[in-house]
Amino acid sequence: MKVNSKFTINKLKMRRLSAAAVRSLEQTAEALKTEVQQAQVIPRDTGNLQGEAFSVDLKDSRSGRVRLVHSAPYARRVYFNPDGMKFHKEKWYSYENAINAKGKKYMKKIKHDGNPNAKDHWFEDWLPGGSKQDFCAKAFKRLYRRNAGLK
Repeated sequence: MKVNSKFTINKLKMRRLSAAAVRSLEQTAEALKTEVQQAQVIPRDTGNLQGEAFSVDLKDSRSGRVRLVHSAPYARRVYFNPDGMKFHKEKWYSYENAINAKGKKYMKKIKHDGNPNAKDHWFEDWLPGGSKQDFCAKAFKRLYRRNAGLK
C-alpha cells in the first residue's frame, strides 16, 4: 500500500496568526497591569509606584517576552525588603532618617494612606501557586481567539 499526500502552507494566514499572537501577548500584559492596579496590592504613598512609574515593556514582544516594569528606584526595596514598613488595612508606615531642631538624628515615622490590600511581593497572586495564577493564560486565550478571528 502506498499513500501520497501533498499540502500547501498558507503563509499569509501563518503571518496573521503570528501577528495575532504578538498582539494578544501585548494586550495580556496590559490587562495584567490593569488587574494588579485594580487589586490595590501595590503599596501607595503618592501613587507613583502604581501610576506613572509602572509600565509595560513591549520591546521584545515579537520574541514572546513582555515585562511589567516599576521604574521608581525604591520599588525593589519595597518589593523584596520591606524592613521598616508595616502594611495595614488602610494605612502603612515607613521610617526615614530625620534631624530634629536640636540637630539630633532620629527615625521619623511617616503615615501613608494607601491601598487597602497593599503588601510586599504584590505580584505573588498572579505567579504559579497564587490565587490568580491562571489569569494570564485565560486572558491570552480569549484575546488570541478574538485577534486571530477564531470563534
